[in-house]
Amino acid sequence: MHTIHDERQINTEKVELPVRGMDCAGCTEKVSQALNAVPGVESAEVYLASEKAVVRLEPGKVTPEDIRKAIQDSGYQAEVPGDQEMAHREEESEAFSKRIFRFFGVLFGTVLVVVVLGEWLGLLQSVTDYVPGPVWLVLIAIAGYPVFRNVVQAALKGRIISHTLMTVGVFAAVLVGEWAAGLIVVFFMRVGDYTERYTTERARRAVKDLTSLAPQKARVTRDGTEVEVPISEVEVGDTVVIRPGEKIPVDGEVLSGHATVDQSTITGESMPVEVSDGSSVFATTMAQLGSLRVQVSAVGDETTFGQIIKMVEKAEANRADVQNYADKFSGYYLPVVAGIAGLTYLISGNPLATAAVLLVACSCSFALATPVAVLATIGAGAKNGLLIKGGKYLEALAQADVVLVDKTGTLTLGEPRLTDILSLNGVSETELLAYTASAEHDSEHPLAAAIRMAATDRELDISSPADFEVLPGQGIRAQVIGSEITVGNRRLVPDDTIVPQEMNTLESHGKTVLCVLQDNELIGILAASDTVRPEVPDAITSLKSMGLKHIELLTGDNERTANTLAKQIDIPYRAELLPEDKIEVVQQYQSDGSIVVMIGDGVNDAPALAQADVGIAMGAAGTDVAMESAHIALMRDDWCLVPRVFRMARRTMGVVKGNLGFTGVYNLAGLTLAAMGFLPPVLAAAAQSLPDLGILANSSRLLKQ
Repeated sequence: MHTIHDERQINTEKVELPVRGMDCAGCTEKVSQALNAVPGVESAEVYLASEKAVVRLEPGKVTPEDIRKAIQDSGYQAEVPGDQEMAHREEESEAFSKRIFRFFGVLFGTVLVVVVLGEWLGLLQSVTDYVPGPVWLVLIAIAGYPVFRNVVQAALKGRIISHTLMTVGVFAAVLVGEWAAGLIVVFFMRVGDYTERYTTERARRAVKDLTSLAPQKARVTRDGTEVEVPISEVEVGDTVVIRPGEKIPVDGEVLSGHATVDQSTITGESMPVEVSDGSSVFATTMAQLGSLRVQVSAVGDETTFGQIIKMVEKAEANRADVQNYADKFSGYYLPVVAGIAGLTYLISGNPLATAAVLLVACSCSFALATPVAVLATIGAGAKNGLLIKGGKYLEALAQADVVLVDKTGTLTLGEPRLTDILSLNGVSETELLAYTASAEHDSEHPLAAAIRMAATDRELDISSPADFEVLPGQGIRAQVIGSEITVGNRRLVPDDTIVPQEMNTLESHGKTVLCVLQDNELIGILAASDTVRPEVPDAITSLKSMGLKHIELLTGDNERTANTLAKQIDIPYRAELLPEDKIEVVQQYQSDGSIVVMIGDGVNDAPALAQADVGIAMGAAGTDVAMESAHIALMRDDWCLVPRVFRMARRTMGVVKGNLGFTGVYNLAGLTLAAMGFLPPVLAAAAQSLPDLGILANSSRLLKQ
């Protein structure tokens, strides 16, 4: 649905319009310039992946029709929001154009065979002599009209585009009587255009697949009755009913029900999760088993899924430096080619060689080399729970040499887990844990939750205490099965009790130790700590194997706890840091010339994530702070994704450099051969489309990562 949105800014509105016909970064730049030149337009962003323009305008000074006209004047098609008739006409026109192209494709293919065979057999001239010149001109004009139109429109605005040189080459071929060559040139121009369109479409298909996942309707409870309404009519606070096998249409909290939910569209995790009362659920996830009643907290663009789509769309705006270099190079490349063509004619006097120089050079391959690869990686990442905000972050990640890591909620699970059970005085471990869990049954302390979880994992029977008392600064006391059970710190232990040495050892390892007493007699010791995520050691090893030797822990915890954790994963650390201290560490490394990656949970680490060259947020699903502050968001708490995103970045930059290198060498060879007269116009025209095919083949490897 394409609508006008009030952004709650004074005298501004936002209009979203679909833009058709864009194939490369140059197209988006062309449309953006045209829109920003319209009086009353404050800003315009054009997205290649989602094929749309987002325009901020001043109401009363400019209308959606003015915006549509500006887009059309730049050589592309636009649809005014709500104009279904126009959309239908454009669809019919596009279908007709495709039929015409298929028809001429057969015709051109036949002509190509005739030309090649005729040239080999020496019969080309005799064949072309039978076709009158006006017929050739009509065929060239009809087939090349879309290209010629764009060239003329650009020229009237003082711009040179990639097809300008090729158009000049076509006219040069016609002027020297190479009718068949001119027609073949047009054919390959169109083939090149469709190749670029296909390449870009493949790259942005992942984004389209994502947007198509959003449910368009929801079953809402209104006045005690379930009513199915369009998603645009659902409001925050409504109650939505989800049945088994249905997609959840909104973000919200489960009011009642129990279901198994496939959250792979948000987190990339294939294993479903169990949700029940109080659980958070996300739009586009699938309720596989069970029904739910969900109170709506976000709808449409405001859902986590909506934020994902926005991030993927806006990723195009954050271009890599190598992409900016390619765009600037293309601007200088075209005049250079024109100069080479002029020198070729002055030196050789051969108009065919001059035309061949113009035909073999196509800067679209340079402009296409980076964005196609970046779009492919961004799309592939989004489908696997990796949100990358732009090509410049992929480039920085590929070159990073320092990785700084937060502790709580990042390296660790973020909640204490019971790690050690030491039973004393004839009490078994099972009895000790059952007594303690029962005593802590009504406690809200995080350590109590860890004890209850351990008892549940062992399937122990936990009873409610007959009496429960909190001992401030010490622990708790409760009556469990006729005994007084006391759980807490050392101060609860009688002075004449001998404390086992193991207690000191556990504390030296940074663990929190609890003493358990039955009727004032010490019967055991429990130890808990915030444990390292099980996949972290292997992930850290993988990062080191990539050459990232400096990986450092930054934490606000005390020295002893930080030291214990750092030893487990074999990295250096800094302890007792405040958020502002972490920023200073990042800045220190940056001032030394390092490219810094900061990995955190996106909450207390937000400033450091934003300061780093690349900020990676763990478990960003449903967390606005993580979405906004990080440059890359991991939608689930899985450290296996960290080395994966590093590998994706390096592979992407390798493909980009390969694309640029291949294009540069290929064009240099083509220009040399054409200038020396070894490459006739027909072969020059055919050769110019091959770099695009090479880029397609090379970049398509990134679609599966």
